[in-house]
Amino acid sequence: MARFRFELQSVLEQREREERARQRVVAELERERVSIEGEIRSCRELAMSESSDLRARLVPGEAVDLDAVRVQASASLGVLARAQAAVVRLAGVYERLDRARLELLDAATARRAVELLRDRRFEAWKRDELRREQRVLDDLTNAARFDGGREGGGAGSASLIGGER
Repeated sequence: MARFRFELQSVLEQREREERARQRVVAELERERVSIEGEIRSCRELAMSESSDLRARLVPGEAVDLDAVRVQASASLGVLARAQAAVVRLAGVYERLDRARLELLDAATARRAVELLRDRRFEAWKRDELRREQRVLDDLTNAARFDGGREGGGAGSASLIGGER
């Protein structure tokens, strides 16, 4: 039996490779996003801890160690600065992630277009194969009838050909 061969198979494989490459880019950006979000969360928790420590040092009616308060406030500001820098980086990652997702969608669409073309051509090939097989079967059936008529005598073959008895 004949085998279907898609002449654009190499194009389809290239588009699949391109899509996988785009998926890897999106996955890497997702990992970076999750990492930065974790960093922001830890900065927030650290800032809350620093703030809590500062409140504990500022007890009304007790002596205040201004150097310790200054160090604590400076640490809190440092944590907030790190958090703000992370937020800016996160915004950049979100922009790159949006672009990467669009590129992935384009790559998937391009791959799917070639797959649909392959599917349509395969269906057409199957229909053609069925027609060819049917023609061969019809030819074999007609040949068997024709040969069968000859073996039965001259009169039978004349009736098959359109002659009279």
